Amino acid sequence: MPKNKEIALSRKLFPKEFVWGAATAAYQIEGAVNKDGRSPSIWDVFSHTPGKTFQGETGDIAADHYHRYKEDVKLMRELGLNGYRFSISWPRIIPEGKGAVNSKGLDFYDKLVDELLANGIEPFVTLYHWDLPQVLQEQGGWKERATSQIFVEYADVVTRRLGDRVKAWITLNEPWVSAVTGHITGEHAPGETDIIAGVRVGHHLMLAHGLALPVIRQNMTRKDAEVGITLSTTYVEPGDDSTEAKDLALLVDVISNRLFLDPIFKGHYPKELPENFLLPMLPLEPGDLEIISRPVDFLGINYYFRTLPLNVEDFTTYKIRQYQPPESQFTAMGWEVYPDGLYQILKRVHQEYFPGKLYITENGAAFEDVLEESSSGPVVHDAERQEYLSQHLQAALKAVQKEIPLAGYFAWTLYDNFEWAFGTDKRFGLVYLDYPTQRRIIKDSGRWYSRFLQG
Repeated sequence: MPKNKEIALSRKLFPKEFVWGAATAAYQIEGAVNKDGRSPSIWDVFSHTPGKTFQGETGDIAADHYHRYKEDVKLMRELGLNGYRFSISWPRIIPEGKGAVNSKGLDFYDKLVDELLANGIEPFVTLYHWDLPQVLQEQGGWKERATSQIFVEYADVVTRRLGDRVKAWITLNEPWVSAVTGHITGEHAPGETDIIAGVRVGHHLMLAHGLALPVIRQNMTRKDAEVGITLSTTYVEPGDDSTEAKDLALLVDVISNRLFLDPIFKGHYPKELPENFLLPMLPLEPGDLEIISRPVDFLGINYYFRTLPLNVEDFTTYKIRQYQPPESQFTAMGWEVYPDGLYQILKRVHQEYFPGKLYITENGAAFEDVLEESSSGPVVHDAERQEYLSQHLQAALKAVQKEIPLAGYFAWTLYDNFEWAFGTDKRFGLVYLDYPTQRRIIKDSGRWYSRFLQG
């Protein structure tokens, strides 16, 4: 990809109706975990378990968005965003997971949506971004088929309340992460290390998505409203020319990308899966794949890095040794910066899976940001993130020019927040969050993004 050239990259080269935004997730920013009837989620329990997160940090306060949402919407307007992707906290809406609805929880999102629209910002709402009510986890969580139907009841409650104003609904964020990282590697909530559990969870998440689609559609009264799902992706190439690396690259692609793309868009699980691997563990019932593959209006793509597998260290925990090109740049997460992978993923998904509307629903990078005081006030010089954004927007522009129906880009993330198991140690934000004071300080990358958006 070409180096950063602001003159060559212009918003005017994208479609006029293109959505430009930033994305967040409820548990990462809201705080107020005990406020107004909210019950604990699996992430509350996980983060309060010793040894699970960086320095034992939790999302109890996070960015205090629950109390500061008006300030945050003003910040979005200052940046020039016309879209904002956020998620709903299930335990804030239905504290017992099912049954009684917490009106104060719904009121919060009601006010947030109105505030966004009043500032010319379209709400893109994710119904599930990993924060299952703990009470449902104690009943088996996503390992149980019943949770899929309970999700539909929750989706019905939220979309009936907000369906007249929300532009886009996303059923699930990255079910792969929920299934694999949450239930096989144990790095995310609920912290299980059981491959059978992970397979069951993945299937039931997709089933929940398919079951919820007709209910959400029924509640979308805004004429231009749409519904889809967001999937995590990685561009996979063999780490070297060995047969082992080539075979492993195929399997990694199947598990990392196609395990969800194939059922949702082709109505079957990947045929390349070994017969004795994963498939026998599936809780598949007649009609499931027809439900899972119900049509969507758009697909959200989350892309961060390329994967270059060499060999397997431990496949039961999905530990794979990768090649790290010496000429490549790596983020603070250890992820390779590879912008062309974004274009390759968009092209492949468009050609092989879904010819309809695509959004880049997450794309961003963590670097070692330093807050400095200057004569004009606090600043954060993050040239690496600015370059990352520029290069990936070049990849997005290439997709548009190749007539791939890309309709929007959401940077991850609006501001630094509780980065799951990494706590506050990893910063992805366009805006620096000074946690002790809750000050929001726009980084150089945020100002660059704002200049780009404002032409």
